[in-house]
Amino acid sequence: MWINTLILALRSIRRNLLRSFLTILGVVIGVAAVITMVTLGNGATMAIQNQIAGLGTNLLQVRPGQRLGPGAGGSSAPAFKAADADAIAAQVGGVLATAPESRTGTTVVAQGRNWTSSIIGSTNDWLTTGNWAVVEGRVFTADELRAGAAVCLIGSTVQRELFGNAVAVGSSVRVRQMSCEVVGVLGSKGQGAFGNDQDDLVMMPLNTLQRRVTGNTRVNTLLVSMQDGVDAERVKAGITQLLRERRKLAETDEDNFNVLDTKQLGETLSSTTRVMTMLLGAVAAVSLLVGGIGIMNIMLVSVTERTREIGLRLAIGALEREVLLQFLIEAVVLAALGGLIGMALAVGAGVGLSALMNVPYVFNPGINALAFAFSAGIGVLFGFFPARRAARLDPIEALRHE
Repeated sequence: MWINTLILALRSIRRNLLRSFLTILGVVIGVAAVITMVTLGNGATMAIQNQIAGLGTNLLQVRPGQRLGPGAGGSSAPAFKAADADAIAAQVGGVLATAPESRTGTTVVAQGRNWTSSIIGSTNDWLTTGNWAVVEGRVFTADELRAGAAVCLIGSTVQRELFGNAVAVGSSVRVRQMSCEVVGVLGSKGQGAFGNDQDDLVMMPLNTLQRRVTGNTRVNTLLVSMQDGVDAERVKAGITQLLRERRKLAETDEDNFNVLDTKQLGETLSSTTRVMTMLLGAVAAVSLLVGGIGIMNIMLVSVTERTREIGLRLAIGALEREVLLQFLIEAVVLAALGGLIGMALAVGAGVGLSALMNVPYVFNPGINALAFAFSAGIGVLFGFFPARRAARLDPIEALRHE
């Protein structure tokens, strides 16, 4: 009986292919939208996690000011000094490497080309804290760091824009009035967590930047890389206590600096992305309800059109449950077919939009199965009323229907 009923339902759908397709269009759009939104959200979450991980190994960022964002580190918050980084490395347990960082932005010139880039002054430990690899050339020597020599490392973006396919190591770039020898090229890291190009930089010894570029000894950030397995809160507490002593803060004074754990930042951003994904998925799921209403509407029309057929079946001995099952299976098949088409469209849309947005494509079998099951459930929910109406028709009145 089940097989015969399914065959009858498929024949009925085939007789009105265009109407059947328009009927399931809402379900197709709903399923495709839900799966695509969740897929893109998962890809964005993974991209954020990868970008945060690319900032550094167990990285803490220490900045002047009581808070992050605009206005942090104002005139009331004194900058750090290079000695603060040395003190943290020597006196705080669980620290792998500490690097002072000072940065500014300016135009760099080489081989008749110019490019506006970030200029960073630091030590070789900056490479460790940021998980940077030198793919060409070498790092700075101790004499170059101490003397503030005119040497630099460049990111892959600066190499491409200033040198093209030419060899950059051994060439010179001009940073303001200073000619700087390129001693190394950094490996590419791509886009950062906040949309910035991490490879658009020129890195030089801290003393070089302070003496020849900025003209001051300010250090904007202290980067602290922790050892694997250490308690981040304990390290943060040790850094806080040490800096309070070095900055001569009384017990009643608030911290005039902040310590940011990039791992916590990544978790916060990922959580926000997941909430937005759920919200967008819920909005897209409304299309499924609209599609279900469309199925119910067409099924009611189908019952009216086939009233004589239903009456004839009931008159020759068909049971009410058989008629109900026939129309219910028609509704479920329509909804399930819409779900399958929607899943196929979602795969194509997910791959294309992921490439366009430059985020990983993450196939989630769970959300695909859930969307398909939900679409089939829509068929049961919105197909039951028309099916019950068909099953309860009076055979005599149905046969008289014009």
